Amino acid sequence: MKRLHIHLSVDDIEANVRFYAALFEAEPSVLKPDYAKWMLADPKVNFAISSRGSKPGLDHLGIQVESDSELSDINHRLSNAALPVIEQKGTACCYSESDKYWTQDPQGIPWEAFHSLASVPVFGSKLEVKEHVEASSSSCCSPSFKGTCG
Repeated sequence: MKRLHIHLSVDDIEANVRFYAALFEAEPSVLKPDYAKWMLADPKVNFAISSRGSKPGLDHLGIQVESDSELSDINHRLSNAALPVIEQKGTACCYSESDKYWTQDPQGIPWEAFHSLASVPVFGSKLEVKEHVEASSSSCCSPSFKGTCG
């Protein structure tokens, strides 16, 4: 089973939690001082917000999967899109440990395919990634692509 993931960067976490809790008629399934997440069944989406200093607005999009085989399938699809894909295994981000693949669409919007493995007590940290990427402050946990995409 796959679930669409939307992550927004916000400037006021409390006001946005109130707004989205009312919109979704549900309290967040994860609530931290700088982060909130709703795992909604209708529509089937992992909707997250964070106040981590990024410019308010769309942070990144993604597809959350429930197994390694589904993650492998999504990685294959991303590779077929003929844009660079970066692998991150056992990365800590958004209070979760996950295996991930990142790319950017032609507009430069980061896309994440991920399989969450466990909860972790911290938002996360930048991980070392391959030589052609560097840590990016433009998205909460995504690497940036030097000289590629959008």
